[in-house]
Formats: sequence, C-alpha cells, structure tokens
Amino acid sequence: MSDLAFATISDLSDGLQHKRFSATELLDDVLARLETLEPKLNMFAALDVDGARADARAAEDRQMKGARLSPLDGIPTSVKDLIAQKGLPQRFGSRTSPDTPMAEDAPSVARLRAAGAVLLGKSTTSEFGCKAVGDSPLTGITRNPWNTDLTPGGSSCGGAAMVAAGLVPYAIGTDGGGSLRIPAALTGLFGLKGQFGRVPVYPTSATPTLAHVGPLSRTVEDGATVMEVISGHDRRDPFSVAGPVPAFREAARTDRKLRIAYAPTLGFARPQADVLDRLDAAAENVAALGHDVDRLDHVMDDPVDLWNAEFYAGVGTRLRPVIDASPDLIDPAVLEVLKTAISQQMEDYYAKVFARYAFRDAMRDLFERYDLLISPTLPVTAVEAGRDLPASLTDRSIVSWVFYTYPFNLTGQPAASLPIGFTGYGLPIGMQIVGGINDEEAVLALSGQYERAHGELDRRPETL
Repeated sequence: MSDLAFATISDLSDGLQHKRFSATELLDDVLARLETLEPKLNMFAALDVDGARADARAAEDRQMKGARLSPLDGIPTSVKDLIAQKGLPQRFGSRTSPDTPMAEDAPSVARLRAAGAVLLGKSTTSEFGCKAVGDSPLTGITRNPWNTDLTPGGSSCGGAAMVAAGLVPYAIGTDGGGSLRIPAALTGLFGLKGQFGRVPVYPTSATPTLAHVGPLSRTVEDGATVMEVISGHDRRDPFSVAGPVPAFREAARTDRKLRIAYAPTLGFARPQADVLDRLDAAAENVAALGHDVDRLDHVMDDPVDLWNAEFYAGVGTRLRPVIDASPDLIDPAVLEVLKTAISQQMEDYYAKVFARYAFRDAMRDLFERYDLLISPTLPVTAVEAGRDLPASLTDRSIVSWVFYTYPFNLTGQPAASLPIGFTGYGLPIGMQIVGGINDEEAVLALSGQYERAHGELDRRPETL
C-alpha cells in the first residue's frame, strides 16, 4: 500500500506545499491504487483520466511557483453522479438517462475547480438516489471496503467506498434522505449534510426541497475544509443560504460546551442491540467531555409518509414518461415506490406538505432547548450487498428502514454521521449529530471533540 493512501487533506496539502511530492506524482499514485481497487469495489460511474491529468499538471505548475489556490489544490477527488460535472454525462445511476456530456458544472463542482481540485470522475449512486444501499441498474453493485460482501450504503455509495478504501481523502455526495450519513455510518466515515441551501444545488434537483450536497471524509477537519470551499450563496438556487460562509474548520477545533438531547430511538426506530449499546456508551462519552446530556425517549412520530410524498413524488414526476412507456428500464424496487408516490391525490399531497411544516416547527421548538440531538445514524451495522434493505427490517421500505436520517431532510437542519467505533465483527458504527437551523458549527464542535478523544483514525479495512 502506498504511503499516500489514507493520508488526510492536511497531510497531502502539506506534502504538496513543501514539494515532498508533486501533484502529478500524487495522481499517478492514486491511479495505480485505483487499478487494483476498482475491480473489487466498483466505485466509478465514469472515470476521466485525461481530465484528471490535465488538472494535476495545472496544479503542479502552481505548486512549483508557490501559488497553490487552496488546501484542496492538486488533491484528487470525485463527484457523485447526481451532480453535474462539465464534460461528463450525468446518468443518475439510471439506464433512463442519456450519455450526454454536461455543458456546465454544478456550483459545488465549479468551486472545487476554482480551488484546484483534481477531478477523477463520477462516483456511483443508487438509481436517482432512491435507495439507501449501493447498487443501480446502470453500474451494478458497489461494495464496502470493510467487507466486500456488504453494501457501503447509499445512495452516495461510490464516494464512500473510495474514501473508506484510502483512495482519496474526500468525495462529494448528496443527501436527500440520508445519502451522505448512511454510507458514512456503514463505512466508518464522517459525512456532513450542512444546513439546507448551504451548498447550492443547480441544475434543479428532482427533489428540490430535500436535496443537500456535502462531503464524505475520514476526518472531521477534512469535512470542514471541504465544506468551506463548496458552501456559499448562488443566485441560481432559490433556496441558497445568503451571507458569509461560517468558519467551519475553526468550529471543528473548539471546546464549545453544548446542551444535547440523546434520542436512542427518536420515538419510533428499532435499533439492533449492539447499535444501542454502542450509542449508550457514546452518550456517556459525550457527557464526560463536559456537555449536558438529557435522554429523550420520544422526540417525534415517524414522518416517513411526509418524506415519501415529497421525495418519490418528485423523482416519479420527472420519470413519468419512462414509467408509462418503458418501466422495465427502472430498478423494480424503485419503480414500485415511484408509482405509489405519483398516484397521490392533490389534496392528500398538500395535507402532507402542511404536516411537514408543523413537523418542522416542532423540531424548531425542540432546538430552542438543545443545541444538538444525537442518535444512532442507522439501526443496523451491515446490509448484504445486492439487498434493498436489511433482513431484520423487511417490513419497511427501501428508505424507511433507515429511520433516523430522513426526518432531518424534512426540516433542513444540519446533520452529520460520526464514526464512534466498531462491532465485534470489525464493522463501523455511526452516531448522528443534528444541529439547530444554520448551526453547523455546533455539529462540527462536538464531532471534532469526540474524534480527538475517541477517534480510531488509524484503523483501516483489511479486506483490500
């Protein structure tokens, strides 16, 4: 394994800054490892080696002149195939999407380019981000570096797999119902969904009131570094948050003391015993860091019907012509939920819209009393690759089994999944950390503190 594998953004940036290796040498190292890893993990929907080499040559020229653009300059990464990248197709993990190169970058991708990032290509996703596992009809099954019989989770599956495997220090994904936090939990990563609109989305998502863009990384500081680069207002996104970008890296280094609600089930989830045991211990660790922690047994009733009505209705409406004419092109499990969602009557749909507003108000009231809410990220620690949901939760749907993540897409609050340890079988477990509106700093503060005190950053997958 290369000495550069599993290096952080800070490590790589320091090496580039002091010319211990060049940007092209770093890329060559990554491409050599990719050649070994890709057949095992299936991480890429589209690979752009020529484009990455051009990016690396430009970064090396700046490096040699002492004119690097940012901490990301010269460091390889990837972009999920739900996000537009100029010159590459945006296939959404679907056979229904044309193989047509995009004419412009999404705001997050344009900002990565402006920061000097080396773009390897598009990472795999479940079809239109509709499943919480990592397979699609277009690209097949993406696998978990900790155990290749398992899924890395979804829908940001390819990005999670390559970061967990040590190929790149970070990847850009999306989160409409947990699609950053779910794979982060299953692969031992930090996955950060900022405040809704913190990272602008364009072209318009099929789920415009739920979609978030954010980083997957191995460390909290790396995630904060990337968030500072890709955040900020963009007039093309009507939900884009105006005002200056917060100092996310500084927040991740603070010792801020916080009022925290610990909700092990939120009031409706069904976590495995080993997950609950680990979260109970993590809540004790949080209290030992000096925070006030209250256990809450009921925070909400399950809002999954509100989420289904919004997410799947949006995707289903976009795909209605295909659903009517060529349904065999769509993942059967996805097709089933899309057909149900688009059959809603207008009155029923708007009843759920207003119920969502009431739910958002209830969460806003809760966060008047607490700075953060912590919970498991997922009710399980592993799902077999190729399955749509865990064997223990077959009464749930292709997303409702995740329980903990989708409520906070409905509210738009910032939320992260932080790795907090491993099962006896060596599989990662994640803790979800949810902040109040516009308060990513609190999420990052606790994440950084916990990682410094309890992180297992040297532990790496052994299956590769």
